[in-house]
Amino acid sequence: MVTTGLETLLREGLPSLGRQRLGLLCNQASTDSLFNAAKDLLAHDERFNLVALLAPQHGYFLSQWDNMDETAHTVDRETGLKIYSLYSETREPNEESLDAIDVLVFDVQDVGTRVYTYIWTMYLAMKACGDAGKRFVVLDRPNPLNGKTMEGSVLDPAFASFVGLHPIPMRHGMTVGELARMFNEEAGINCDLEVVGMRGWKREMYFDETAIPWPFPSTGLPTLESTIAYAGMVIYEGTNISEGRGTTRPFELIGAPFIDPYALARELSERKLPGVIFQPYCFKPTVNKFGGEVCGGVKVNITERERFQPFLTALTLLGQIVRSYPEELAWRPPPYEYEFEKLPFDIIVGTDSIRRNLDDGFTQEQLVEHSARGIAAFAERREPYLLYCPARSVLEKRFA
Repeated sequence: MVTTGLETLLREGLPSLGRQRLGLLCNQASTDSLFNAAKDLLAHDERFNLVALLAPQHGYFLSQWDNMDETAHTVDRETGLKIYSLYSETREPNEESLDAIDVLVFDVQDVGTRVYTYIWTMYLAMKACGDAGKRFVVLDRPNPLNGKTMEGSVLDPAFASFVGLHPIPMRHGMTVGELARMFNEEAGINCDLEVVGMRGWKREMYFDETAIPWPFPSTGLPTLESTIAYAGMVIYEGTNISEGRGTTRPFELIGAPFIDPYALARELSERKLPGVIFQPYCFKPTVNKFGGEVCGGVKVNITERERFQPFLTALTLLGQIVRSYPEELAWRPPPYEYEFEKLPFDIIVGTDSIRRNLDDGFTQEQLVEHSARGIAAFAERREPYLLYCPARSVLEKRFA
């Protein structure tokens, strides 16, 4: 069984923390393997002096849905501690929260995809701690999508935003502890960083191979299958196509009222993408895009997750929609994640070249090439920051 950084800390302790005042950046998914909340475990452990809580997007209780739905600072009824929102008027710890602590501890479950904001909350919190002379401790957790596979375009810094502040690919294959080490060095943050590692985690592991209960990291990712699909299907947040939010299978259902599900599924099946079967599907979202309307589209059935390429699959699917429904498809306008000028689609994929080339009709070969671009260089860049059985074979032959 894999032991998370939280459980490593509780079992082995961390003498360097002493009785320093701790702030804990966490949410409701931050638990041990018996579902005990990290905040309660640290608050009731006499070895630690927990004095403040901080929460990322969706709030501590993961009750917020939409991207621009800001949550206010509040108080935790169980511990009596103030919860500072890092998704409100600021995305980084404010002066009040930093003055209250000596060390900021990060214990948040990431999902392995660049556009998920939790890692960027960590990035900004590290910078704030570095500037304020505060220590930053990461309690590491597994990358649910494994620590070997990388895919997707590497972020062009010109499209940096709160869904990408450092040049990493869409699917990066790193843990939060490893990313913290990379950010600290490459971005010149240089904060006083310490990573409390996991025990027993191997890079080839998907989350369900760790024996850790699925933590439900946010309202939009109820299952591991949705999380795997999210690594590609999240690009639909930048379009008027439903990504399945408001259904029980978000990011596995893609569609819109104007799409013929059978025609789309037939056309996609001819592409013979690896590890996936497209099922014609109709669904009615309860909220978000087309709430209360019947959408036609496809269900993305992942049949071989080791071969499935979510980013390539999402682009291939979108390319087919562009060809079949050029008049109906639209790019979502700003704002998106505190970005008020650039198109959401461009900041999600990390470049504007994909959107521009989709209109020209990408071939499958071009999509493969684009997805692989920059991955080899990133694989070399990340190597010094890996903590667990560093993977040497990072590029796989596609469509073998």
